[in-house]
Amino acid sequence: MIFPRILLLAVALCAAPLSARLLVTNANGYTLDAQDQVTRFAALLVGDDGKVVATYPTGAVLPKADTNLDAGGRTLLPGLIDAHGHVMELGQRALAVDLSDTPSLDAALAKVKTYAEANPAARWIVGSGWNQERWGIGRFPTAVELDRAVPNRPVWLVRVDGHAGWANAAAIRLAGVTAATADPAGGRIERTADKAPAGVFVDSAKDLVEKVLPQPTKEEAIRTLDKALAIMASVGLTQVGDMGVEPDVWRLYRYFDQQHRLTARIDGMAAGMEALAKIAPKGPIRWSGDERLALNGVKLYADGALGSRGAWLKADYADAAGNRGLQFHPDAEMRTSVAKAAAAGFDISVHAIGDAANAQVLDAFAALPPGSCGVIRCRVEHAQIVDVADLPRFAGLGIIASMQPTHATSDKGMAEARLGDARLAGAYAWATLLKSGARFAGGSDFPVEPPNPFYGLHAAVTRQDRGGQPPEGWRMAEALSFAQAFAAFTTGAAYADRAPLTGTLAAGQWADFILVDRDPFVTPPGDLWKIGVDETWVGGQRVFKR
Repeated sequence: MIFPRILLLAVALCAAPLSARLLVTNANGYTLDAQDQVTRFAALLVGDDGKVVATYPTGAVLPKADTNLDAGGRTLLPGLIDAHGHVMELGQRALAVDLSDTPSLDAALAKVKTYAEANPAARWIVGSGWNQERWGIGRFPTAVELDRAVPNRPVWLVRVDGHAGWANAAAIRLAGVTAATADPAGGRIERTADKAPAGVFVDSAKDLVEKVLPQPTKEEAIRTLDKALAIMASVGLTQVGDMGVEPDVWRLYRYFDQQHRLTARIDGMAAGMEALAKIAPKGPIRWSGDERLALNGVKLYADGALGSRGAWLKADYADAAGNRGLQFHPDAEMRTSVAKAAAAGFDISVHAIGDAANAQVLDAFAALPPGSCGVIRCRVEHAQIVDVADLPRFAGLGIIASMQPTHATSDKGMAEARLGDARLAGAYAWATLLKSGARFAGGSDFPVEPPNPFYGLHAAVTRQDRGGQPPEGWRMAEALSFAQAFAAFTTGAAYADRAPLTGTLAAGQWADFILVDRDPFVTPPGDLWKIGVDETWVGGQRVFKR
């Protein structure tokens, strides 16, 4: 696991509201003002409603409070917000086979085999995190190889980006996929020379296997969500935009909310128009009560991912002639979905990786009545490969660029191979988008990337991976200052999540804050990812202590 051992307070303690005010003293406090300028404070007063009453500078006369917390000089920050994560998938990965740390195909197979032997009662062996690019095999893995690890039970392993799955022969048989099975729209079955399924299913082709997976029990789902929330609290995340909520997951979230078990705020985006109609037939479900849960919008997809060559490009992949990726929806269909959701008042998040996909989404938002994207939140999720000519359209249309800095540092070598240097001019263009006036919401896309927001802050500032590569940074013209990156993971993400009472520690805001073990504003940029979280508080309630 990439996470340190942690001590989680009991759920009952997390949920119990404070009966009186809390005063945090001796803090090295930072927050942002209404203009995203950094301000400092030394003490924080929290009311019994869980909101900030005031902050105080060094030397100020402090009020009395029923509960006092001496920060001991530690740095206090607003709780960090991930504008784009996958909550249940985070818990699932932590509880299943996690291949994200495997350096080779053989290491992955060994890990799958070990897990299967340790779980003899498991009906299926499931997991995620594999990345054939990291293994250096120059191709996708196969069912034949997976059969070497587990020959007698079905195995299903999702790629690190969530856009491909790897099955063994038993899983393929149960799914009924044969050489005669056609590729579904928006998907691709990798095949052998005789057209039989080779083992990997890309994008919508994953559904062919996933439809026969056993559904988790209620107890398994509860354990998964508990695990995800614990991980989020341990890395200082107090809020997340959850991208792709299904009706059964929404029911689980509602149950946790009613039981006061949500230790982070969740802004849900329904997993497509069908899920949206089932979850919120009467319109958006806004934040209410103690504002732990909302379903403000819908998540749509324009294309797949770069690593599996599912991202939809305007020209062929540099390393796969004749392949431009996968267009998920015709232009008219995308415009119709966007218009229907907007007319009902829903925020709209659209996954777009390739330059053709980004252009399609920008066109769909442009077709809305003027000013629509100032009323609803119009979001492009990832915005990774954008035609330089399309970059100014984000600001012009009022569209939020919801981007994940660690994607650039993980993808840099693969992106160069997929596109070639000339076509990277508008790729991962954080600084250019900010300079144009576009809004930037920071995130990680966890569990595709680790959920630790300090990893994202590090990547945004250094354009390096956590091994310090490349030494000079990758395409440093698009790097951000720390203050810009900090805003992306606080006020920028709060705006994207339609959460006006989070992101800062001004009076009247929710008292969502973290205590960390070093000051990120003076820490050398290359060490930002090493910052550890000591405590996490949500609405004046401590939900994590290391």
